[in-house]
Amino acid sequence: MTRTARDLLETTTRDLAPDPRANPLVPLIARGGADRDVLAALALEQGLVIPADRRAFLHLADRAAAAAEPDSAAFFAALAEGEALAEERLEPFAAACGVDAARADAYDPLPGCQAYPACVAWLALNAAPADAVLAVSANFSAWGGYCATIAQALRTHYGFTDEACAFFDFFAAPAPDLDRAATEAVRAALDAGSLDEDRARRHGRLLQSYEAMFWAALRPPARPVRRE
Repeated sequence: MTRTARDLLETTTRDLAPDPRANPLVPLIARGGADRDVLAALALEQGLVIPADRRAFLHLADRAAAAAEPDSAAFFAALAEGEALAEERLEPFAAACGVDAARADAYDPLPGCQAYPACVAWLALNAAPADAVLAVSANFSAWGGYCATIAQALRTHYGFTDEACAFFDFFAAPAPDLDRAATEAVRAALDAGSLDEDRARRHGRLLQSYEAMFWAALRPPARPVRRE
């Protein structure tokens, strides 16, 4: 039986799904255990990740177009547009966390958080666009689940408004048009023989590892247990 593009996307997403224990921060937020400074750091780091990823996706779209891969180009153009929309929704979350312009200017980014967009930028410069489609699509599944959990927790435990949660709602919502664009890009690459599945999976594993680093870097250190 011939494997379809949708089969490949679903299999790769399942194979690259992160260990639930790889993200120490989202469960902490889910139970209301993260303080506002941690949430502020999340907002500040995302304020750097989002525009960096947008530029990387635009570059991938340009490279795909130049390589006569219009379906991959359309996928990355859609991702870049989504990042622009997400950036607009990030500001109310940052404001709810107490982040203003002065705090943002004084903030020192965490290397463990910025490793992820550095990897995306590397893909933009070096990866075959079709390989990057598969790697990025597999990674987004876990990210969407994290955002859904955070959005609920912000309302339940922190009293954030819908506007302040809109950034996470945006990524948590189903994206059927983007799913179709990814499927078309993978199908076209399979038909053209331009997709290296092993290489794409290596890219995807790196992305998942760097995403785990992102969350671990934000996790506050455990407080020592006091013994009487």
